[in-house]
Amino acid sequence: MNPFKTKILPILLSTIWIVTSEFVRNELLFKQLWIEHYQALGIIFPSEPINGIVWVIWSLISSVLIFKLYQKFSFWETITLAWVFCFILMWLVIGNLNVLPYRILYFAIPLSFLEVLLAGFIIHLFNTKKI
Repeated sequence: MNPFKTKILPILLSTIWIVTSEFVRNELLFKQLWIEHYQALGIIFPSEPINGIVWVIWSLISSVLIFKLYQKFSFWETITLAWVFCFILMWLVIGNLNVLPYRILYFAIPLSFLEVLLAGFIIHLFNTKKI
């Protein structure tokens, strides 16, 4: 089997999807909400290029996590575990630091689940396992 097609390509494509999803959600749809929340805290919302690079790295790590989980678990177990590891834990941490605008969760919860679901489906497309 070609490792590019079975490992690298699905991880790369799911990373691109996650980066795109995060960008649309946090830069296009809800950036003003983030900015206002940070202003209320007396700090500036971090949106320098280095912050974008960190999100790309986070997206890649998330994709690798989904890929590795899918090797051990069913599709739905993978999606659930990945969503908890990638998002619930992040929200707990940033909520604990008081930098999470809680009202964003009304949108972020379903959109983040969709993000992980589609990333998992991309990985599934290159795998012989059934959903």
